[in-house]
Amino acid sequence: MTASPVPPERDIELGTAALRVLAHPLRLRVLALLRERGPATATRIAEALGINPGAASYHLRRLAAGGLIVEEPDRGTGRERWWKAAHRQSVHDPATATAKQRETGRAYTRTVAMAAADRLRRAAQEVALLPEEWLEATACTDFLLHLNPGDTARMRDEISAVVARYRDDAGEAAEGTSPVILQVQAFLLPGTVLPPEAGT
Repeated sequence: MTASPVPPERDIELGTAALRVLAHPLRLRVLALLRERGPATATRIAEALGINPGAASYHLRRLAAGGLIVEEPDRGTGRERWWKAAHRQSVHDPATATAKQRETGRAYTRTVAMAAADRLRRAAQEVALLPEEWLEATACTDFLLHLNPGDTARMRDEISAVVARYRDDAGEAAEGTSPVILQVQAFLLPGTVLPPEAGT
């Protein structure tokens, strides 16, 4: 999730319907898998995620109905449909969203945050297997900053601009590169937002 400008055709700015589709954790994982590993069938998705093929097919159909994935016409047979991600990245910017999108976006944001935590947990389990050069390049850190919402939004946009410089817009991985996940989260320190006291 990012608020960076949306390049034509490569990224999708999520509307209310797409936000609803992706607010489901399993559908978010299916879409991430297609973006990370390329086209797959329901059977392959089911094996990768440990679910039954019927459930994988259902979630693939929901993603397709939301315009988030498309069928790969040159692969498979009538019984075996291959699917691929329709876009490189999903974008949701609450600052430009309608009131309805903002409410739906809360559920989506929660799902994205949970997925990021799960991905970090899986990465942590593989730290012992990392080659030395990747261990030295890996960054797992956090910073406690004191910012207002405007500062936070500007920082987010500046980070997005840096990431854009390293992105391969041709869609092809350059020789000698490996897929790297950069997770950026900026959120209020948990416990900062407290419910109003009774009677106030």
